[in-house]
Amino acid sequence: MKRLRSKMTTEELAECLNVAKQTVNRWIREQNWKTEKFPGVKGGRARLIHIDASVREFILNIPAFRKTPSFYQMEEPLAEYEHFAHSHAYRQIVDALDNMSSTEQEKLAQLLSREGIRGFLARLNIDESK
Repeated sequence: MKRLRSKMTTEELAECLNVAKQTVNRWIREQNWKTEKFPGVKGGRARLIHIDASVREFILNIPAFRKTPSFYQMEEPLAEYEHFAHSHAYRQIVDALDNMSSTEQEKLAQLLSREGIRGFLARLNIDESK
């Protein structure tokens, strides 16, 4: 089952769909998909694509994927992390977020948006999914 986050870069979406980056850029222009600037990338050419209902519908109806049994969902499932909701680590993370400035919280949100939870855990060297 393939997962689509609520916002993805052109490269991420292309990789997920096994198409070229140029193909995704063409779809953005042709389908008038909503995008936003990707903070911190020189030149301002990098964009985040908002994966909304129209984008999901388009993806599900392209010929290469019309016959695939995969179901596309938004975001990572929360169920994988639910059992941690009352753990000590969870409370520490929430406390750390509460103590961060709004600028720090925004930068963390951008990092998570850009790299996802798995990328964030890999940066912390605690990703055990491999």
